[in-house]
Amino acid sequence: MRSSDTLTADLFKPAEPGANATAAKPVDAGGFEIGWDHAHYRLTPPAAQLAEGQSVRQGWLAGAAVFGARTLKPTPQVRAWLQLRLNAWQRGSAFESVQVTPHFLTQIDVPVCPVTRVTLGSARGTGNDAVVERVGSEAGYAAGNLATMSVRAVQAKAALDWQDALMLVRRLEASGMDTLDGLAPAQWARLAVLMSFVTPLPHATAACLPLRVLPPNRLRLLNAVQALQAVVTLAFTQAEAVPRLRELMKHLPAKSKHDFLVFTLTLQARRMGAGSLATGAELRHALEDAWADAALSRRWQRFALQLDESTCERLVRIAARHGLGGKTWQWLPGATATEGWALPHGGQAGPRPGWARDKSPAETRSSADTIAACKHSTSMCSSSAPESPAPL
Repeated sequence: MRSSDTLTADLFKPAEPGANATAAKPVDAGGFEIGWDHAHYRLTPPAAQLAEGQSVRQGWLAGAAVFGARTLKPTPQVRAWLQLRLNAWQRGSAFESVQVTPHFLTQIDVPVCPVTRVTLGSARGTGNDAVVERVGSEAGYAAGNLATMSVRAVQAKAALDWQDALMLVRRLEASGMDTLDGLAPAQWARLAVLMSFVTPLPHATAACLPLRVLPPNRLRLLNAVQALQAVVTLAFTQAEAVPRLRELMKHLPAKSKHDFLVFTLTLQARRMGAGSLATGAELRHALEDAWADAALSRRWQRFALQLDESTCERLVRIAARHGLGGKTWQWLPGATATEGWALPHGGQAGPRPGWARDKSPAETRSSADTIAACKHSTSMCSSSAPESPAPL
């Protein structure tokens, strides 16, 4: 046999059993892209991702070979964006990469944590560092479901949902304890409402939640009644709120107009109690704290429970046209608003694993509705109301 024949035979000879046992496993596209982008910004992935065979490592090496010294400058937002993507990938969660960019993270940056109200980054290593995290754990890493919070708030939240947080509020109040997992009752209440904003819930349930926190920038509202609640509350950050709200009152069902007027006058009194010089974060916090008042919550519920979801949607559209609550929020179709959220899969990149907890029918709702999205603070929440609704 000629040498060339021998060579051909060797090349196409069937592999012996076990010969490819150490072959590299298929590359995960998500991890590869994360590594590639680290190289594009001349950043090194975490050490745990640099082990042989890791998809992130493979993408990083490939990117480094392509980009060489032609790299981009890594801003703090870029570093946060890469870390956010890595977190989502490691958890198997969906990540919407079209809208969630370093620029988007700049837009949702805030100086104060909406849950703890501490200045972010004021003392490193104390839980006050800023971190971007999902608001709702049952949805993916996508625009409208992300907020900047303190590390302490994110660690306390963990995988809890709004109902879990609300239960902890009740437990703290019943026990007399000052804090639980680092958060006080008022902070747990704000966290519960914050998470409820991005949870689709029945109208009657959402109508019974007090607005203990105003929605952070770019958060999306999934329940029309709380969009209305937020818009009406935000109207008191502007001059002559009650006269401006009378325009909205013209479009209310006749039977609810009196209760709406009583509610707005009550909220106006709480606004006046904050002082005429209160502005910015001080005014927002004062309006949030006003919702701890049982009388204000009862008057809101008396009004809101007379409406239905379609009526609330119509009222929010009217409020948008008249600029109530400011001009920095917009109305979005439901399918657009929850794009990339992976709600059918519980926020996972693929079908939910078998051990995942299923929500009861009362806790879920079609996302075909329209929702409000705030460019500068407005969200919506939903939560199952207790038989005798009590303020948070």
